[in-house]
Amino acid sequence: MTIQERALLAVDALKKEYPDALCSLEYTDPLQLLIATRLAAQCTDARVNLVTPALFARFPTLEAFCEGTEEEIGELIHSCGFFRAKARDILGACRKIRDDFGGQVPDNMEDLLSLPGVGRKTANLLLGDVFHKPAVVTDTHCIRISGRLGLTANKAPEKVEKDLRALLPPEESNDFCHRLVLHGRAVCTARSAKCGACSLAEFCPKVGI
Repeated sequence: MTIQERALLAVDALKKEYPDALCSLEYTDPLQLLIATRLAAQCTDARVNLVTPALFARFPTLEAFCEGTEEEIGELIHSCGFFRAKARDILGACRKIRDDFGGQVPDNMEDLLSLPGVGRKTANLLLGDVFHKPAVVTDTHCIRISGRLGLTANKAPEKVEKDLRALLPPEESNDFCHRLVLHGRAVCTARSAKCGACSLAEFCPKVGI
């Protein structure tokens, strides 16, 4: 079996296991997803979803964020950790979107990466979920399970992204990454892979397990 064949088997198996491949962050527009993703760094999505309702109620628009202060944003996101840096990035990104992009969240990788606090993970998430472009979000679950499946020998997110882009059908890549998150939480966990309950077990080489 080739790596390509294994990747396609994984796409099909995870699609059956998790038909609803949805981002676990709660948002209503591109800006909210961008901000929620920044808050999720070194923080659980569940915690972010507890924090963002009050944040977005206080700052319901891009203009409201731009008129805010790092201190007020920081108070509302304090429990997400690293709140000073996150508040600085959120305010900086909002003002750059207003000043440089006509008030619209950019829809391409280069411009997204120019925003404070936005790396390839955040940019890919926005490109895939909001703009419906081929995207590979290489979070910890994606890196771990792709490695165990033998789809990549790399650990660096950008290298894993490159490897997966070469293997996955572009129209499947974004949902595949969301499904890896769900599978990583439920079955192929960091501490112990539950191979007996895994829908990928039949063809998974179990690298490192």
